[in-house]
Amino acid sequence: MMKIENAFNRREFMKNAALVAASAGLALGAGGGGVVEKARAAGGNTEKWPWPYEKLDPAKTAEIAYSEWYRVFCGAAVINSVFGQLREKVGEPYASFPSDAFVFLEGGMVGWGTVCGSNAGANIVANVITGPRIAGPECENGALIGADILNWYSNTALPTFMPKDPRVKTAIVQTTAQSPLCHISVGRWMKETGYPIKSPERKDRCARVAASVAYQLVEYLNQWKDDDYEPTSMWSGVGSVGITAQQNCTDCHGDKIPEAPSQKI
Repeated sequence: MMKIENAFNRREFMKNAALVAASAGLALGAGGGGVVEKARAAGGNTEKWPWPYEKLDPAKTAEIAYSEWYRVFCGAAVINSVFGQLREKVGEPYASFPSDAFVFLEGGMVGWGTVCGSNAGANIVANVITGPRIAGPECENGALIGADILNWYSNTALPTFMPKDPRVKTAIVQTTAQSPLCHISVGRWMKETGYPIKSPERKDRCARVAASVAYQLVEYLNQWKDDDYEPTSMWSGVGSVGITAQQNCTDCHGDKIPEAPSQKI
């Protein structure tokens, strides 16, 4: 009897959850129609992907990302810099994509300093356009763009992009994070420059980093569109410690890196 009651409760919970989700979807759309309904009405389908891509100008994209950072911060800025242009070039399903909803990627996801929001935003864009990503070198060509962005970000002196009209005129020092993580990237830069987290210089540095990531992302996507993309990294998905991890665990863990059990075949 208890099992039947529990099953009934679960069914009721799922039904109610579905109703809430549907109501939320309707609320997102202006004029009474939800984003999914609008996309379908316009001939798009937000549930089917990958989505069509038209080549973009990397420099224009970077300028958009730089400006958007000051409105919605790093992750949403990268997403908007690409999807905003594709709304005009392609239309649906991009026109119904709630890019601003990804503002939570700021500060390494709601300020927790995990993966840099620029990297997360770039991975969302790449995955939507190139299709499902399965970790490892066995991926189809194009599916490793997200991994290549993380590799490029970690090993490049950033920011690489200089906006035409920067909000901060002070020269912004370039630093190499050696990590895709927000707190490592920002922390190394602040240690090098002496600027605190709330300084205009630090903010502009992160805006330029988002722009730099957007620029590199579009370069990769354009190569992919031309069928001329070659992966720049061969990340296996499993670090040297036998766990899905980076190779620089000691930055945070010191000698307290979690130990993985030996692999049994």
